[in-house]
Amino acid sequence: MDPTTDNAGSSGGARSALESLRTEISKAVVGQDPAVTGLVVALLCRGHVLLEGVPGVAKTLLVRALAASLELDTKRVQFTPDLMPSDVTGSLVYDARSTEFSFQPGPVFTNLLLADEINRTPPKTQSSLLEAMEERQVTVDGTPRPLPEPFLVAATQNPVEYEGTYPLPEAQLDRFLLKLTVPLPSRQDEIDVLTRHVDGFNPRDLRAAGVRPVAGPDDLEAARAAVAKTAVSPEITAYVVDVCRATRESPSLTLGVSPRGATALLSTARAWAWLTGRDYVIPDDVKALALPALRHRVQLRPEAEMEGVTADSVITAILAHVPVPR
Repeated sequence: MDPTTDNAGSSGGARSALESLRTEISKAVVGQDPAVTGLVVALLCRGHVLLEGVPGVAKTLLVRALAASLELDTKRVQFTPDLMPSDVTGSLVYDARSTEFSFQPGPVFTNLLLADEINRTPPKTQSSLLEAMEERQVTVDGTPRPLPEPFLVAATQNPVEYEGTYPLPEAQLDRFLLKLTVPLPSRQDEIDVLTRHVDGFNPRDLRAAGVRPVAGPDDLEAARAAVAKTAVSPEITAYVVDVCRATRESPSLTLGVSPRGATALLSTARAWAWLTGRDYVIPDDVKALALPALRHRVQLRPEAEMEGVTADSVITAILAHVPVPR
C-alpha cells in the first residue's frame, strides 16, 4: 500500500510530509530509524520524548536534525549541575526605567525544546519542566503563561550508571510519551558514519549536509486530525488494558503501568497505524509501540534487577502471554 495515496486531500499530503522527515534526518544520522520513527509518532500525539544512550551515539544530532527538518522554532538547553529552574522557564526582571518587573521568557517558550543531558541537573531543575510538559504553560509569580503550539520536549540522557547523573523522578518520567533507546551503531553503520566525516560532513552545519525543512505546523495539524479519526475497536482497547494490567501483576515489578501509560500506548498505536497507511489499529501496532511507551513507566524489583531482568524483557514476556484479539 502506498501511504501517500490511500487518503485523499490534506491527510495524504501530511503523511507524505512526515514520511519525508525520515529521509531528511537520514542525511545527518545513520542507522537510527526506530528513534526517528518514535520522534515522528510523538509529534503526532503531542507528546514528549526521552532519548537514552551512551555518549557519542548522535542523540543530540538526531533532535537537531529533526528540528532542521521542521518549520518550527527550536531552542536548546544544556542541562548542567548549576542550572537553575528560572534558566529554563524564565523569570521576572526589574526594569529601572519603568520601575516595574517584567517577565523575561526562558528557552522553554519555543515549539521544539532540546533538553540536552537532562539527568545531569538536580531534581529541582528537572521538575521545572513538569508544568510545561503537562499543562503546556509556565507559572511565574502566580501568573500562568501559555507555551506556543505545537510544543515538544525532546530530552536526551546518559544511562544512570554514568557519573554525574541524577535519576529522573517517576512523576517526570511519566510525562514523557516515549522513551527511545539509541544504541551503538552496527559495524556497517559506523563505517558509513566515518565515511561521511571523511567526505567533509560537519554535524554542526546541517544545512551544508542538505537537511531542509520538509514539514510545518499545517502538516502536523492535518496529520493529527487524521490520527484522531483512526478507528480503534473495543477488542483493541481491551487488549491495551490487559497488557498494562499485566504489568501491575508481574512478580518482577514493584510498579506497573498507570492508566496514563495505557492512554499513551493507545494513542501512539493509532499514530503508528496512520503512518503505515491504515485507518484502523491492529494488535501489531500495539506491540510495535509497547516498549517505547511503557519501559519508563515500570519499576523493577531489586532482586529481579540483580538477576539481569530488564523492563524491556518483562514487557516482551507480557506481550507473549497476553491473549491477542483476532
